[in-house]
Amino acid sequence: MIVTATLTLGSAILNIASLGFLGVGINAPTPEWGTILSDNKAHIRYFPYLGLIPGIAIAISVMCVNFVGDGLRDALDPKMKR
Repeated sequence: MIVTATLTLGSAILNIASLGFLGVGINAPTPEWGTILSDNKAHIRYFPYLGLIPGIAIAISVMCVNFVGDGLRDALDPKMKR
């Protein structure tokens, strides 16, 4: 159940970022990774860090959530106690 919750949280982060990139997400005054990517897509050719920093932040966040879920599963799984 813990692993499923963390995988769902990771996919929720990706879904929110993709909706923000498409312009359907959170409104403009609230900063959000997908919106940041969408606002900067015209300048990414000359300033690539404008796309790399939010993209790396999304990837690191999703991986950290998944690693925490895997660690909790390993620590709490009674079948792995051998």
